[in-house]
Amino acid sequence: MKRVLCGVFAGIMILSVGCTGPFALTKKVHEWQTSPDEKWVDEAMFLGCVILPVYGIASFADAVVLNSVEFWTGENPIE
Repeated sequence: MKRVLCGVFAGIMILSVGCTGPFALTKKVHEWQTSPDEKWVDEAMFLGCVILPVYGIASFADAVVLNSVEFWTGENPIE
């Protein structure tokens, strides 16, 4: 039981390094989604990005992978 608790706490400590980063991938998805001038196309793209979890996947990739890479290397691979 102690090993499991130590593993859980170690995982939490690794994942919460305190670097939130710029979330560049999520911002690029948002820029792409809001790029059409027609409001109906913009709304359809928004609903598509929400129904298919595009924003969720982009945010997760930013938070877990890209921001961790930026924290350890000092540069964001998306920017």
